[in-house]
Amino acid sequence: MRSFRNPVGLIGIGLMGQALAQRLIDADFNVIGFDIDADKSARLRERGGQTVPSIAALARVSQPIVLAVFDTDQVEDVVENALLPAVGDASDKLVLCTSTCDPDRIAALGTRVAARGLRFLETPVSGTSEQVRRGEGVGLIGGDAAAATAVAPVLDALFPKRFHIGEVGDGGRAKLAVNLILGLNRLALAEGLVFAERLGLDPAAFLDVARASAAYSQVMDTKGSKMLRADYAPEGRARQTLKDVHLMLEQARRRNQHLPLLEIHGDVLESCLRHGEGDLDNSVVIEEIRRRTTAPAKEAAGS
Repeated sequence: MRSFRNPVGLIGIGLMGQALAQRLIDADFNVIGFDIDADKSARLRERGGQTVPSIAALARVSQPIVLAVFDTDQVEDVVENALLPAVGDASDKLVLCTSTCDPDRIAALGTRVAARGLRFLETPVSGTSEQVRRGEGVGLIGGDAAAATAVAPVLDALFPKRFHIGEVGDGGRAKLAVNLILGLNRLALAEGLVFAERLGLDPAAFLDVARASAAYSQVMDTKGSKMLRADYAPEGRARQTLKDVHLMLEQARRRNQHLPLLEIHGDVLESCLRHGEGDLDNSVVIEEIRRRTTAPAKEAAGS
């Protein structure tokens, strides 16, 4: 499967970066990674990858370079202040940006770096880190179709299922819209499970019923058992989900749209962070739903 002479570079070895690295390694690609966290770099080496001490060292030997950093600020900083100075103009390096970012800023970044010979593809993925590891993530590609074709073997390894959405920025726009629906499904599941529990139903048995009902959504499979077991080992952190919610709300504000349900989701996540749950899996929203109780109703007069 491997058709690239140089190793694939990976900048950012967090939850998603580790899953992407495993996909590449399992497909017989050589992976060279960089992360400022020494523990994350060590985990990549344990999985069969290599690490380097700097982005510059990675950039010189890798093609393509996969970004899996936290947010738009980090993407801009890595690309413009680390990668470009390391490779120079007209390098023909290809960057695959898997991070969920502000699509307008990413579109502008793509234009800026293209003028300096750096090819840039948006490649955000829909799915938890565990789904991506299993090959179930869906790639949302934004950018030049010829560049996507050139790097197809790498994309095949990362995202066996993917869609070319349009220009740079469009992949991120699709990702935000998908994540809006996904997050509300997750919140609705949490609320439904707590509601069923307080009605006196067995929540595990109710989850089986819900899966077979018209209310079914894939989130019941990925998050339902985690909610019931209070297993908040992260596959997608609450803090990162809140970052994405802020991006969605800002994009909606620019387009004069009100997103009332998303505002509630953001409020729930904000409370999770205040309770110290930001680094837990985003299924932890069920704990905030449990915390939101009302005072017992007073008995009717004369009863």
